[in-house]
This record gives sequence, structure tokens and C-alpha cells, in this order.
Amino acid sequence: MTLILIRRDGQLLLGLKKRGFGQGRWNGFGGKLNPAETVRQAAVRELQEEVGLSCGKLTLVGRLQFYQPQPPHFLVYVFHGEEVVGEPQESEEMKPQWFDFDSIPLEQMWPDDKHWLPLFLAGKSFRGSFVFDVDDQVISYTLTEVAENVQLDD
Repeated sequence: MTLILIRRDGQLLLGLKKRGFGQGRWNGFGGKLNPAETVRQAAVRELQEEVGLSCGKLTLVGRLQFYQPQPPHFLVYVFHGEEVVGEPQESEEMKPQWFDFDSIPLEQMWPDDKHWLPLFLAGKSFRGSFVFDVDDQVISYTLTEVAENVQLDD
């Protein structure tokens, strides 16, 4: 899976999920890969579909593994979208909004975001693993800042 986050002048662009998995939560943009699609291609496609934006540069900054009590488990590649083209547009799936870094609605996001999002906002690269209980609460996690950009194939 992919997740694209965009920072700009002390703000973060998030989307309110309007339907499906994660409905009612603020999140970055992204989703599942289509057959024969690379992770980067999926990120580009999802950003366009969900919010009508394209990026001149996508930098892979994070790799997060999520374990739920029941499968499926998720591996998510986190990208920083840069050189953004266009203005965010609401879609059937997401309602975009810019938030100042000090007013990000963490209480309306996934519980793991509060752990790794500060690293993203600081321009750091990271890897992590999160275990959730049946109520979608984090019961354990590991999170490591990495010195170099995260790789897709490791």
C-alpha cells in the first residue's frame, strides 16, 4: 500500500476519508496497488484519484508494517510529495484540507500516526511496525529513524 503526505510552509495536507476503510478519519492519500503496478505508480495514481494532484517528485521516506488481530496485515510505503501541481480537489473518497503543524487533528487519525508523523514533519526517514488490538488501538510498536532514504526492495 502507499501513503502520500504533502508538507507546505508549515502545513500538512490531509484528507477526510468519506467512505470505505478508515471512513471518518483524517489521513494522507494512497491505497492499494493494482496488478502490474509499481509502488511509485500506485502512489501517483492514488494522489490523482483522491485529491486531483500530481507531484513532480515523490520521495520514499517511510516503511510501516501494520499487524491486526486478523489478516490482512499491511505494509505501507510512505512518500513525501513535492513539487505539487494543481490545487486539492474533493473527490467521492476524500475531502482535502490544509492543517498547520500545530493543529493536526491527531485525535481523528489512526492511533499510530502520533508516533511516526512527527518524524515525517521533521523531514526524517523511518521504519516501523505497529500491532493493533480489535478496537484499532496500538498495543505495541517499534519505530526507528533511518539515516538514509528508505528502499522499496528490502
